Amino acid sequence: MIRYLPETLINQIAAGEVVERPSAALKELIENAIDAQATSIDIDIRDGGKSLIRIQDNGAGMDRDTLRAAVDRHATSKLPDDDLLNIKHLGFRGEALPSIGAVSRLSIKSRQRGSDEAWEIKVEGGKKHEATPAAAPEGTIVEVADIFYATPARLKFMKTDNAEYQAIRDIVTRMAMAYPFISFRLTHNGHTSLNIKAAQGDFFEQQSLRLNDLIDKDFIANSFPVHNEKPDATLRGFAGLPTHDRGTALNQYIFVNGRAVKDKQLLGAVRAAYADVMERNRHPVVVLFLDVNPQEVDVNVHPAKAEVRFRDAATIRGLIVGTIKNALHTHGQRTASSVPAQLWSKPAYTPTAHKGAAENVSNFYMPLENSASSRVDMPHAEPENIQDSPLGAARAQFHENYILAQTPTGIVLVDQHAAHERLVYERLKANFESGHIPSQGLLVPEIITLDDAKSALLLSQAETLRSMGLVIEPFGQNAIAVQAVPTLLAGRIDIKKLIEDLADEFLEHGALQNLQEKINHVLATIACYGSVRSGRRMNVDEMNALLREMEKTPLSGQCNHGRPTYITLSLDDIEKLFSRR
Repeated sequence: MIRYLPETLINQIAAGEVVERPSAALKELIENAIDAQATSIDIDIRDGGKSLIRIQDNGAGMDRDTLRAAVDRHATSKLPDDDLLNIKHLGFRGEALPSIGAVSRLSIKSRQRGSDEAWEIKVEGGKKHEATPAAAPEGTIVEVADIFYATPARLKFMKTDNAEYQAIRDIVTRMAMAYPFISFRLTHNGHTSLNIKAAQGDFFEQQSLRLNDLIDKDFIANSFPVHNEKPDATLRGFAGLPTHDRGTALNQYIFVNGRAVKDKQLLGAVRAAYADVMERNRHPVVVLFLDVNPQEVDVNVHPAKAEVRFRDAATIRGLIVGTIKNALHTHGQRTASSVPAQLWSKPAYTPTAHKGAAENVSNFYMPLENSASSRVDMPHAEPENIQDSPLGAARAQFHENYILAQTPTGIVLVDQHAAHERLVYERLKANFESGHIPSQGLLVPEIITLDDAKSALLLSQAETLRSMGLVIEPFGQNAIAVQAVPTLLAGRIDIKKLIEDLADEFLEHGALQNLQEKINHVLATIACYGSVRSGRRMNVDEMNALLREMEKTPLSGQCNHGRPTYITLSLDDIEKLFSRR
């Protein structure tokens, strides 16, 4: 027997898709406030949002009729032309509010700008009350009390108060990043944890101020701006230096048309952009804002709008990868600030502190007669044009692996092996890319069976693959014969896995990035074995030649594994170390 569900249960089912946890409800409410042109958003939560979520904005507000309609399902102010492919707002006020009201005690007070009247409406467990007069400032105040009280089963799956609070803080942080011209304040159990004023200036000035408040004080100093425009898409933001990396991808913030998204395709594009300068288990810090023609992106593929779908995903991926890679080549000679902050707060001189320092020094600098590795080569003449050389003039080599150079404003310490490894790698890549990639035929073709969609996709790109040294041909139904592989990969790879990975990647991204990454990995290995080894003594001319080559080589600020090739110490830094300042 088929029966129609009651309206209350329908709303609760809908709420389960939109209101997954308190942070999801708050996200919808913040989006509504932003859509209402608010310039100040004040958020107060209790018990991680379980007991209370209160959000007050100074937006346009609502009159009585609009307020009554706002808590009805399928009522919205966001689609004036009923075009789901041309969405220019963040949320659907008429969808989120009834969903929230179906599982909580919802109260909304609103006063329209320029009006003397304020109104209040309540929804409890899906039951809608009549709008009544109220006292409220211009804007809207929404209170969500006892979330999920109407669906007790959902309460069992709630996390701890602290976990729910951290999820809320993350939502507010991302919203504050996306809208630096809006003030945000977040209070939890009476304690204000975020209080960020609206930033002034152009986009990059606003973001510099806002990101210093929200990420850390070092991010802007260890990142570079990115900006690129296409006919239907614009990418702006900041990308961290490869040496300013993290152990997880939690510090990657991506926004599409003002929406914070955690989209696998976009995160994959960021990973691909850094693939040549960072180890796979390390992650860059990025804050990227992608503005796309609304008709070129579908924001409704995910109930919480956390993922998006692009009409031309390959172009968007290319925009992200190309923009960051080009910026890396421009800024890749920089390395992250390398001196830990705790060094500047070292204790003042005491006999105990002096004793520990002396022990550290004795472990590092062995007496000349006991250790040949402490031998240094001192230059006898001042190199020319030191003022024009960012990495300065070589002064010494110590422990036969590190070069000490003097600059007009301080000193530079260079890891000779790491630096030369990057120089050799870039030279190999340039030579490799200047001509056709050689391939090596297999004595016996490798036969690989794929499903029809994947095999058809790969065979349609056979010429492209051939130009990269991989020769494939059809072999019966849903099978591919690999006739040749790039010479550099011959005998080094699992061919079946390579083909399967390429098919999956092309199916998902429309790009064959993985093959190039594998080739680059082999080139990097060759560069490692072909570079100046640790323990090799270098004379002054060799050291200076290495410094000058680093200055003109892209990405020379980090080795092939993402580690810094040099660190800098300014005179100010050195004077702080010696308590002169």
